[in-house]
Amino acid sequence: MITARESPRLAVAGVSKSYGQTVALSDVSIDFYAGAVHAILGENGSGKSTLVKLLSGIVFKDAGDLTLDDAPFSGRGPADFAARGFATVFQEVLIAPDRDVTENILLGQDGLFRWAVARRDRKDVAAEVLKRISRAPIPLDARAGDLPLALQQIVVIARALARNPRILILDEATAALDHADRDAVFAEVERFAGKGGLVIFISHRMDEVTRLSDRISVLRGGRIVGAMARNGATVDELLAMMAPERPRHG
Repeated sequence: MITARESPRLAVAGVSKSYGQTVALSDVSIDFYAGAVHAILGENGSGKSTLVKLLSGIVFKDAGDLTLDDAPFSGRGPADFAARGFATVFQEVLIAPDRDVTENILLGQDGLFRWAVARRDRKDVAAEVLKRISRAPIPLDARAGDLPLALQQIVVIARALARNPRILILDEATAALDHADRDAVFAEVERFAGKGGLVIFISHRMDEVTRLSDRISVLRGGRIVGAMARNGATVDELLAMMAPERPRHG
């Protein structure tokens, strides 16, 4: 349980982002704590994707501050965020289709002149991560592009976990999975948070949010309109917060 004395692992304070005349995020502030699953809810266009991209180093904020472990953080690209322990699984299934499963899981870890994982250990590392989140074995030598979409997404999730992140961001990452694989991924998410990791979880499925989340923040029109513990609002109340405001007539 989070106490008043604990500091957030990651704090987003007064963050805004616009694309030309379109305001994607406006004065957004959220505290994210270690050892917790923090869900972000919102309809399409609410700002969820922009927040994920900002916390992955893909886009830069126009205003506001990020604080990581009580220190200001201004990462200048995905490599900076990855180096500080962020790993993101995006809604799009991002694989290297012509590479095998092992190479895809370890993609991005190797340096220019040295492998992060020794050749003799690479398959063992890939197999160990896959075993935690896949109900059936996935051939490590298989060409990733030949796998069904759901298994490709399992490989992408395994890639994020193989980096041993401190902050795991899942952006609709389970949308392509069947129930059995989804349950395996959820069990790993709960284990990760239970060991002190921070999970930022974006999903439109209320059953997922109510099962996994410790905290929930609701975005609407680029602004935070609600923040609560999991038992702080009913599903109907959460849906009402997410719904666009109706224009007033008078």
